[in-house]
Amino acid sequence: MTSAQDRIVSYLTAIPAWYLATSVDNRPHVRPFSFAAVEDGKVWFCTSKGKDVYDELLINPWFELSAWQPGHPWVVVAGKAVFAEPSVQLREDGFEHMVGLGEAHESANDGRLVFFYIAEGQARVCDITGEEEIFAL
Repeated sequence: MTSAQDRIVSYLTAIPAWYLATSVDNRPHVRPFSFAAVEDGKVWFCTSKGKDVYDELLINPWFELSAWQPGHPWVVVAGKAVFAEPSVQLREDGFEHMVGLGEAHESANDGRLVFFYIAEGQARVCDITGEEEIFAL
C-alpha cells in the first residue's frame, strides 16, 4: 500500500515544477520548486541558504505548495518546515537535482545546500467537480 507521503512525492516528481509559498510580514512569496523525496516517513525538500525562501522559512516556517498535472486533480500541501540533516543518500540526490537545475554547489556536502521536511502537514487532492480528499502527512 502506498503511503500518503509516497503518493504526494510521486505526484510532485512527475511534473517539472510546482509552487511553494511562504508568508513574511503578511506578504506572500511564491516560487517554483522541483525536488521532493520521502525518507523515514517524512516528505523532504531542499534549497540553498542564499535564497530568499530559506530566510523566509526561518522567519515563518509555515508554507503551502500547490501543483497541477494536466489530466489529474491538483494538490495543495500545507505544513511547517523543519530544517534538519537528511541521510547521505538524500543529500546526494538533492545535490544532483540542484546541480542539474544549474545551481552552483560544489558537492553534496556544500554547506549552502539545506534540507527541510514537512511537520504538521496536510495534503488536499482536489478535482474540478469539487471532490476533495484530505490526509495528514
